[in-house]
Amino acid sequence: MILGTDNCPSLPFSNMEKLYELYLKHPQICTDTRNIIPDCLFVCLKGERFDGNTFALSALEQGAAYVITENTDLSDNPRCVVVADSLKTLQELAAYHRQQLTIPVIGITGTNGKTTTKELVSSVLSKKFRTAYTKGNLNNHIGVPLTLLSIRPDDGIAIVEMGANHPGEIEFLCNIARPGFGLITNIGKAHIEGFGSEAEIVHTKKALYRSVIRDHGTLFVNVNDSKLRDGLDYDKLVYYAEGGEDNIVDMSPYLRIRVAGCEVDTHLTGSYNIYNFLAAAAVGHYFGVTDKQTAEALSEYTPSNHRSQINKIGSNVIISDYYNANPTSMEAALRNLAKLSHPHKLAILGDMGELGVVSHDEHLKIIQLCESLGLDALFVGSEFAFHHPKRCYHDVEELNQILKEQPITDSMILVKGSNYMHLNKLTELLG
Repeated sequence: MILGTDNCPSLPFSNMEKLYELYLKHPQICTDTRNIIPDCLFVCLKGERFDGNTFALSALEQGAAYVITENTDLSDNPRCVVVADSLKTLQELAAYHRQQLTIPVIGITGTNGKTTTKELVSSVLSKKFRTAYTKGNLNNHIGVPLTLLSIRPDDGIAIVEMGANHPGEIEFLCNIARPGFGLITNIGKAHIEGFGSEAEIVHTKKALYRSVIRDHGTLFVNVNDSKLRDGLDYDKLVYYAEGGEDNIVDMSPYLRIRVAGCEVDTHLTGSYNIYNFLAAAAVGHYFGVTDKQTAEALSEYTPSNHRSQINKIGSNVIISDYYNANPTSMEAALRNLAKLSHPHKLAILGDMGELGVVSHDEHLKIIQLCESLGLDALFVGSEFAFHHPKRCYHDVEELNQILKEQPITDSMILVKGSNYMHLNKLTELLG
């Protein structure tokens, strides 16, 4: 079955209708033969080190109902849909599905906090609606289409997280997802290597605002953030976070916050997370979730993704925040550690990636920040070692050996760094 050719890289409308009918019969989408769902629609994607088209027949053998592939040798197979570009077809199918939806779709992006905010918003809205939302951090050109295609007829609302590390990516994702509601958590320094400048980061992230405004939707805006607030000449704005960090009642180390008309004990640390909580409360209020339901949802949410997650391991309190890192989030985490009450505090910091020409300067600033805050710190990675070789270790394995010989006890320890530093392998601390 051929739906696209090299001469027709986009599916004609009639062919998209046919593919959509196939999707409605087989709404589970898979892209990895290691995780085949019976009767699914398997999409053969290509990457730098793999080509899913080579697994087309294997996917069918493992239970897929149909396969979308670029392999023209399979054009005579009635269970193979041959297209010119499998990824583009996935994106077009998701965009077509989005056009059929009538439920509210909320787009969330930002430099830091977008995944936590998405999780909190989902927890709040789930008190009233059957809620579809981005799983994990599937927030890119593949993850967003998969999220949209996971939305079912009985879902009442959807939350789509969008990430970017290059110019134009949020605009591209918005053209697929067409969110009627938008929320940017913040705009800071991250992926500068890909963006080229901080100004380009701002322009790219604000594509979410431009998309929602174009479709006459509603924006949720942090009233305390001038980068987000200033210059917004639009009448459908919902401001939130009035009072900012004054809404924090206690943080020792979990946040106790004032939100939705009451005080709420949470399972998150970090004063910066107050804005994520207040964003979720504002979205919930807009969609009719009661204050009581909102408070319950925020108190029940427990992180499990190594973002501001606290664990007691042995005699140590570990703040696991090593899913990723950039200068903005690193500074926030260190300032938060400095505010917490504990007799022995330590930061274990790994290199921050994708900073390009500003990398050396940004790592030096973090070292200087630790010194100015009076925080003891151990550093892992070549970027930190460039400035601070005496307190730096080449990799996690080297630090593990030191910790085995000189164990840390009775301490509160922040573990933070970019994912590629593999700080999760600090076995002497994390088990």
